[in-house]
Amino acid sequence: MSETVEAIDTESEKTENENEENAPTGADLLVREGDIAGDYLERLLDLLDYDGDIDLDVEAGRAIVSIDGGDDLEKLVGGRGQVLEALQELTRLAVQQETGTRSRLMLDIAGWRAGRREELRELGRSTAESVLANGEKVRLQPMSPFERKVVHDAVAAVDGVHSESEGEEPKRRVVVIPDSDED
Repeated sequence: MSETVEAIDTESEKTENENEENAPTGADLLVREGDIAGDYLERLLDLLDYDGDIDLDVEAGRAIVSIDGGDDLEKLVGGRGQVLEALQELTRLAVQQETGTRSRLMLDIAGWRAGRREELRELGRSTAESVLANGEKVRLQPMSPFERKVVHDAVAAVDGVHSESEGEEPKRRVVVIPDSDED
């Protein structure tokens, strides 16, 4: 009987090893995520009868999907990127349903995120310099997690100040604080 148990254990180990060998690597998984997202978004564009070119890339450990080129794409961004954020979440869910793992993919439409990233970098830098000059902390308007991350990175590049997030979603905001402030 112990021989049977050992044979079963050995067989299950072989199957596990084969599954591990055939499992996609991190980079392969990100490429697969991008492909799944691209297919999902292509179907969405077809349903809406919108034109757009889908570009897939992998940067900093995440799949990046961009849609450019169509006249109607601004509608998929919405005010302050709210529609874009919702589409990104839906796309992440479609990828998760297919792969079984939570995706961190980033979606950009009509270059909105790229443009917004530059605006936020400038906001973070100028706010940090203002706080440094007058010594008063500044609370910025509520922002999405993407927006806060960009601002935090920009503030971190300025010596003499730091930033923190405060509040609860969806009203979470960045606060820029002089390093000399004890709060």
